[in-house]
Amino acid sequence: MKREEEEAEEEMVVDVAGNLDAWHGNQRHVVKCKITLSVPTHRTVPPLHLPFFCVFFFLDFFFVITVEAVLRRSLLRYSLRYCYSKRSLESTSSSTTTKTITTPAKLYGKDVGAYDDIDVDELLAQLSPEEITMLAKEVDPDDSFLPPSQRTNYECDKAPTGPLDRKKLIDHINKQALETPDRPELEPFVPGVVRGKKWIPPPQAAKLQAADEQIAIDLGDEYEQALTDATQEEIIDLAAILGFHSMMNQDQYHASLLNKGQPVGLGWDGITKSAIPKIFPAEAPNTTDPEDTIQRIKSDDSKLVDVNLNNIKTISDEQFDKLFEALKSNTHLEVLSLTNVGLTDRTALQLAAALEQNHALRVLNVETNFISPPVIVVLVKSLLTQMTIEEFRASNQRSQVFGNKIEMEITELVEKNTTLLRLGLHLEFNDARHRVAAHLQRNIDRIRQARLNQRK
Repeated sequence: MKREEEEAEEEMVVDVAGNLDAWHGNQRHVVKCKITLSVPTHRTVPPLHLPFFCVFFFLDFFFVITVEAVLRRSLLRYSLRYCYSKRSLESTSSSTTTKTITTPAKLYGKDVGAYDDIDVDELLAQLSPEEITMLAKEVDPDDSFLPPSQRTNYECDKAPTGPLDRKKLIDHINKQALETPDRPELEPFVPGVVRGKKWIPPPQAAKLQAADEQIAIDLGDEYEQALTDATQEEIIDLAAILGFHSMMNQDQYHASLLNKGQPVGLGWDGITKSAIPKIFPAEAPNTTDPEDTIQRIKSDDSKLVDVNLNNIKTISDEQFDKLFEALKSNTHLEVLSLTNVGLTDRTALQLAAALEQNHALRVLNVETNFISPPVIVVLVKSLLTQMTIEEFRASNQRSQVFGNKIEMEITELVEKNTTLLRLGLHLEFNDARHRVAAHLQRNIDRIRQARLNQRK
């Protein structure tokens, strides 16, 4: 008795209320329903299962007009067995022990297991075809593996308007087709004789006829005789001279330009054959001694005017430091080429500092290295200090694309330089390219004008 009172105190009441609008034949039924469900608090209802329970419960009211007793036992039996699973109440106290209490779920005052003995097949057999169709629409899931034509319920079933025997109908159609005589021919068929009218194309318009007519050109007897007696090779040479390149292949065109004579047997329809590629010897490695070159630059050797350290990847950062430090005080070096030597941002910044103090260098090449776009801007800016560099090349770096901001900064710096004549940088934006090209052209024109003034 005490145990029953404790269980009664631990129950939780859940109320679900709503209106259900249902149609039975031509009559409309509005059912006001309220469900009071007592759930033990020590049996937790999953929050995601409660909506499913409510949906199935409202479906039960929908079918109460037609098959109330059947669907109440079939639908609710499976829904509640799915919704209410066994779970336990964990009592937490100061100790680490846990006490679990389980009680069976009830439906309409009975245990859920009491509905296992109901024969569902027998209940479904009592339903009419219309009721089974309605039940299938609400309960059966949509199988996505079936084609849409098989998943869609056919709603166009109609009763025949009269008696019809398909086999008799087909036999009647075949018999009628065989007994119907063919349409008689107006003119009997005779082998080799064309029946009917022959198609004659319509006459062309006067403009089209004038366009198709060949224009007669009088070249004179001498030229007429020369063209008549000319060989095919001579006509090919004449076509190359006149610029009719589409009439000849590549070998014929180059042979005409070089006056080598046409290849034998090539003709108008000749095919150009592939030529064996020429084998060029590998380029010799750069034999310049970096350490000796640095010492000569440091001693300001007057004979050292051009330094080429291209493709020497063994130059260390310490040697670059010595080279750029010696370049600050050198007064004879005019050309410095550092292509593909592994220049980085740190060493390039030291080169920029050396360019601000050197006033003899005219050509600088730092292509194919690892210089970032901001450092290239620093190098271009360093050219404005002494205004002696005439050619600066720094393309093919680690970052191929500068971006609009970097290109605009380079453009503004180049426009301030009045001595720069050639710039080796790949600019993406048209505005930057046009402005740089226009400014370099103005510098070249200014130098040419100054040279002409000196001659006068």
